[in-house]
Amino acid sequence: MSRPARTTIHVPRDAAAIAMDADVVAAAIAGQAGSRGLPVDIVRNGSRGLLWLETLVEVQTPTGRIAYGPVGMADVPSLFDAGWLDGGAHPLRLGPTEEIPQFKRQQRLTFARCGLGDPLAPVPWVGLKTALEIAAEDIVLEVLDSGLRGRGGAAFPAGIKWRTVAQTPSTQKYVVCNADEGDSGTYADRMLLEGDPFLLIEGMAIAALAVGASKGFVYIRSEYPHAVTAFERALQAARAAGVLGRSMLGSGKAFDIEVRVGGGSYVCGEETAMLESLEGKRGIVRAKPPLPAVQGLFGRPTVINNVLTFAAVPTILEKGAEFYKDFGSGRSRGTLPFQLAGNIRHGGLFELPFGLSLRELVFDIGGGTRSGRPAKAIQVGGPLGAYVPESQWDLPLDYDVYTGKGLVLGHGGIVVHDDTADMAQLARFAMEFCAIESCGKCTPCRIGSTRGVEVIDKIVLNHDRPQQVRLLRDLCDTMLAGSLCAMGGMTPYPVLSALDHYPQDFGLEDSSTPEPLRQHRAELA
Repeated sequence: MSRPARTTIHVPRDAAAIAMDADVVAAAIAGQAGSRGLPVDIVRNGSRGLLWLETLVEVQTPTGRIAYGPVGMADVPSLFDAGWLDGGAHPLRLGPTEEIPQFKRQQRLTFARCGLGDPLAPVPWVGLKTALEIAAEDIVLEVLDSGLRGRGGAAFPAGIKWRTVAQTPSTQKYVVCNADEGDSGTYADRMLLEGDPFLLIEGMAIAALAVGASKGFVYIRSEYPHAVTAFERALQAARAAGVLGRSMLGSGKAFDIEVRVGGGSYVCGEETAMLESLEGKRGIVRAKPPLPAVQGLFGRPTVINNVLTFAAVPTILEKGAEFYKDFGSGRSRGTLPFQLAGNIRHGGLFELPFGLSLRELVFDIGGGTRSGRPAKAIQVGGPLGAYVPESQWDLPLDYDVYTGKGLVLGHGGIVVHDDTADMAQLARFAMEFCAIESCGKCTPCRIGSTRGVEVIDKIVLNHDRPQQVRLLRDLCDTMLAGSLCAMGGMTPYPVLSALDHYPQDFGLEDSSTPEPLRQHRAELA
């Protein structure tokens, strides 16, 4: 089969790929092709999520897309010498992209289009068109029947929230997307904003139809400049295509979206603090009730979901609730884009149905630790998530199963630590992080986190250790029960899990420090 007159080469423009010199690689490819007289079209696509292979370059050959990676600028001449435009052999050749084992195993619903082509290429808007043909209450019912739960961490049923907003009378309603993705080890929101922004626009537009909203806002963290730029361009394209504006796809129903950029506050990931920030106020948590679904942005009924929640909706409307809830386990329906980070060999995004185990995800797909040392603890659910010990690595990744064990899935971020990790210091970091990021409104969070740092220091230094351990547990109980939001209410999760499962790191039970940790501390000293 002969090569076409021009060869298409895909080079991602995702921020993670750019950090690995994707722009430089793209320029080198263009330069080499020009100097050799080989006509090529370079498409800057979204990321496939296989981040350990970035820059992952795909060549469109007569037999399909062939992946090469990780490609650096210095590799480009040898790739052309090897005949890669025809899929030629090279040490960096990975074969057909869809056959890469870590990619082939996935079941992509939300990220089905991400990485396939230019993120601003036209899309069919099938889910939105379906929603325009049915009644608003039927849209809500479809989302309810799908079993979709919020992907931001709370796992609240999205359909119930939408129904509440729809049934609350008001002359103005809002749809707000929380894209303030601040959890450690998470990047799914960013990848989608950069790689398939139309999917989020479509999901928010469907939500607007369901609840009767005419205005939407996307609150993006300031640390995501590429995502802000990509999404702004997508909004302009959607308006030009008649998807957003006074009449969505000619329906006569108005809806438009604006971007708002956060100011670097972690607590603004909490929905009411985000609303305060959107209103131009200091980002501090509001007491509830009233719920945002009843009195949200500017005191009006507001649907608030995160990027992944809205992005799941077009598939549900296009293929039906029954299709969507065929994926998953228990009451955790659909898929979750798990994000592997930390000390991991194959870091990246892997979209899979709920129900697989942490062991499968981290070792079968993630390849274990990058250091090659034994894994010791795996933090699931961001900086406020618990450290999961090996005894719980075989639990199914399911909202209710994890909740029943005092664990959280959160946003799907997973950070791996090997046996050199100092769990006492990681527990201390959780308290310190809370003290720095607390909005300061409630005493358990504001003061409790500061005291927590002091108490952990005393435990490690063996200053009346038994009494300090009791004090730490009492302090955590107060924060759990008395904090206004999850900032203070969940900080005890990593602290208590470290204390319960790794007591030796605190100098408890066995006075001898574990050998790998002792060596690691000596190296640091």
